[in-house]
Amino acid sequence: MRARFEVRDRLALLDPAVDYQEIYRTTATVEFPWDVTRALELALYRTFAIPSIAALLDQTGEFRLRTQKRYDDTALLLAHALEAGLESAEGKAAVSRINRIHARFEISNDDYLYTLGTFVFVPLRWLDRWGWRPLLAVEREAAFRYYERLGTLMGIREIPASLREFEEWFDAYERDHVRYGEPQERTAAATRELFVSWFPGVLAPALRVGVNALLDGPIRSAFGFPAPPRWLPVAADLGLRGRARVERMLPPRARPASTQDSVLIKSYPNGHTLEDLGPTAAG
Repeated sequence: MRARFEVRDRLALLDPAVDYQEIYRTTATVEFPWDVTRALELALYRTFAIPSIAALLDQTGEFRLRTQKRYDDTALLLAHALEAGLESAEGKAAVSRINRIHARFEISNDDYLYTLGTFVFVPLRWLDRWGWRPLLAVEREAAFRYYERLGTLMGIREIPASLREFEEWFDAYERDHVRYGEPQERTAAATRELFVSWFPGVLAPALRVGVNALLDGPIRSAFGFPAPPRWLPVAADLGLRGRARVERMLPPRARPASTQDSVLIKSYPNGHTLEDLGPTAAG
């Protein structure tokens, strides 16, 4: 059992002001890869509840008409930057590709900042609730600093100076902006169907309700989704807590998980380049 916590103990000795990339990469790909991936899926999903974000996605049709490719491209671009490092040649090329994709659209700084916040706070809150061990303070700070650096490289302005300040801004932005609209519903429904498509068709009705169970009330309402049966969020919570207890007993991972090896990435069976990722018109 002692070996299960060796990575945690090593991370505790690092400085998140300097080692934030190593800490966050280890948290996301060694300690909690399944959880962070699921949480980042929900993070991206959560952005659809903001009317201005949903309207743009609905207008382009990318998340309705090419849902799997949009999922794959987003996951792979973020993975290239994380796995290689933001300051590496590959990481810089991935961020440059992200910036070129977004440059053709008018996106407010606040919407960029909110999306950045979902990548910080949705995974942190998921791990607080369902992680196999408590997060270290250095891991929380490293997550903030990693995305602060990514946001800076993307040209996002006025990023709050601390994790606490960013969380306050993030929660206030949701309170002020999350609301129902048809673009929100269409984009969320198309993405939910992608999640459902990864499993046998006979499970589809249960999975649609199951996705709803992982969303809080305001986000569900913004998508026009009905509330799940009262027992279902409780069952989902118990199931995820049970999974965490089992994972706590497993040996540590022998090597980091890579998004590029995921069976859920389906658009590039023969491999990809960074230029393959994103809409063709992005150049």
